[in-house]
Amino acid sequence: MTDSKRRKSLAAASALLGGVLVLTACSGGDDKSSSGSGSTGGESSQSKVDEAAAKKSSEAQITITPKDGSNNASINNSATVVVSKGTLTDVAMTTSDGKAVPGTIAADKTSWKPTTQLDRSTTYKVAATAKDSAGRAAHENASFTTVAPANSFIGNFTPENGSTVGVGMPVSINFDKAITNKAAVQKGITVTSSSGQEVVGHWFSANRIDFRPEAYWKENSTVTLKLALDGVQGASGVYGVQQKTVTFHIGRNQVSYVDAKTKQMKVEQDGKVVKTIPISAGSPEHTTYNGQMVMSEKFTQTRMNGATVGFTDDDGKGEYDIKDVPHAIRLTSSGTFIHGNYWGSSSVFGSVNTSHGCVGLQDVKGAGNANMPAAWFYNHSIVGDVVVISHTGDKTVAPDNGLNGWNMDWAQWKAGSAV
Repeated sequence: MTDSKRRKSLAAASALLGGVLVLTACSGGDDKSSSGSGSTGGESSQSKVDEAAAKKSSEAQITITPKDGSNNASINNSATVVVSKGTLTDVAMTTSDGKAVPGTIAADKTSWKPTTQLDRSTTYKVAATAKDSAGRAAHENASFTTVAPANSFIGNFTPENGSTVGVGMPVSINFDKAITNKAAVQKGITVTSSSGQEVVGHWFSANRIDFRPEAYWKENSTVTLKLALDGVQGASGVYGVQQKTVTFHIGRNQVSYVDAKTKQMKVEQDGKVVKTIPISAGSPEHTTYNGQMVMSEKFTQTRMNGATVGFTDDDGKGEYDIKDVPHAIRLTSSGTFIHGNYWGSSSVFGSVNTSHGCVGLQDVKGAGNANMPAAWFYNHSIVGDVVVISHTGDKTVAPDNGLNGWNMDWAQWKAGSAV
């Protein structure tokens, strides 16, 4: 390379290097400026992180039962709100139309429950607020719908809570819907006695179950019925809603023995005859059932219309309609009573069987004479007392005709249990 060419190349290189240096210097100035700006940007991001940390979510965890969107929810105070890692500060429960449901927060402020039973087929909304130890708030909402009547079953039971009944009174439960899952429903029902007697349930149909011990209840004992049927599936898509405890007392032991052949009734209390009363049972054409019958209802006066139980002049059975039968006590659901009779001659009682199937005792019209045999018997009897009728010439009453399961032996009775 010639000297002139070498000098030109060096000059070009020097110029290029100077340009780079200038650019680097300018860039360096920009970097310094950018560095300041970038430092400010880093501090801004850190501040946001710090701010987010300061606004950390509450640790309180709220759980609402039934869960949001539930259908067929229980009506028996099953709605609950509970909180962990915090305390409840406010809970509001309303129906879909805004009606408030009263409830209380527990003393430790970790749970809430409504204080009234919920309605069936109703949508409820729940809004809950809680705070954690740092005072940070948490919120939870849920909506659920309670079971509809079409999807639930109720058991109507007898005897009533707090009542005093005779030694023959079974616990009888009639369901408003047919039960196909009998074992599950029966497991949700317990009947116990202070006497320690074994009590077993017997299904008479898909709608009825009765409970009794092997022998009559012990006098002066207490019987407890517990219904734990809330949420129990009785049939496809049909659930129980009852959660209830019922107690009743067994009174003195009174059993009365009617002999249609001798036309006498002996009333026994605690195994001793306290009174013998002349009676008139069903005539040979209209005999009275034999068997053990439990008193289920009492009426000072009632109407008895033969047409309601098939007695009409058209069929030759003899129609009757007495609007003021005194001192009437029901023994069967089909219409057998033991009652006062004011229309028959006093010579009938103890001598002739003349009724259409009932057991008649001498009485007066209006049921106003306490000295009449029918009045004495009525006043000394309670629902659940037993009347044993014999020698009528008729068949034994069906066990499900009234509260008359005592006409089954113990083996037959237990065979009707689903558990």
